[in-house]
Amino acid sequence: MNLIDLRILDIVDIVLVAFLLYYVYKLVKGTAAINIFIGIVIIYLVWKLTEFLSMEMLSSVLGEFIGVGMFALIVVFQQEIRKFLLMVGSTNFGNKRKFLNQLKFMRDIPEDTTTNIEAIITACEHMGDSYTGALIIIKHNASLDFVKNTGDTMDITINTPIIESIFYKNSTLHDGAILIEENKIIASRAILPVTNDRNIPLRYGLRHRAAIGITEKTDALALVVSEETGQLSYIRNGEFIPFKNHTELIAKIQKDLR
Repeated sequence: MNLIDLRILDIVDIVLVAFLLYYVYKLVKGTAAINIFIGIVIIYLVWKLTEFLSMEMLSSVLGEFIGVGMFALIVVFQQEIRKFLLMVGSTNFGNKRKFLNQLKFMRDIPEDTTTNIEAIITACEHMGDSYTGALIIIKHNASLDFVKNTGDTMDITINTPIIESIFYKNSTLHDGAILIEENKIIASRAILPVTNDRNIPLRYGLRHRAAIGITEKTDALALVVSEETGQLSYIRNGEFIPFKNHTELIAKIQKDLR
């Protein structure tokens, strides 16, 4: 009889909760937070089961844990919450296509990125060979306007020579980061927030710390060429992403931009 009394609003409520859980899962997927998220879901389901079975003592204990745990979640998931709020705040609701692309709801086979990743990686390879330091930030969903305004605005289609010329040691534009959106360089000499993580090995310099900082605060992707070793690093969600070769790296970036 309860099923017969199901209202349209109840269906909407269920769909919205499912949507929220799905998006949170997509947000933490591939990070260390995914295990915490799964654990929370399991505890919540067990709590609801104990309530349904009228197991009052266990239900009470789990209920108190869920209640107090909400404050702990804000601390544990502060990085993911920041990214979610940045995504919501930077969404252009007037642009339907961009809004739907940011949500990515029920879209497991997304469109290919228009960014010329091959040209970027080729430039990084050449700069690594010549020990030219570089910091490249590729926009995903969250707006980068707050760092774009710290540098020089540009509107240049990506190609390998352009990227190499920007980071040439005698170039006036080589300091700071370049920002890439779609298939264009939208800013150079951008100043990025530096991570406060003290567990980063000392061999990594300011470029790497800035790359980690921006990927902690947004969902952007970062490429760093070390001036000392010529090594190329790929950073996403504040973490170094390993790769075997440049072909695999290109595939990883293309996947992460979808």
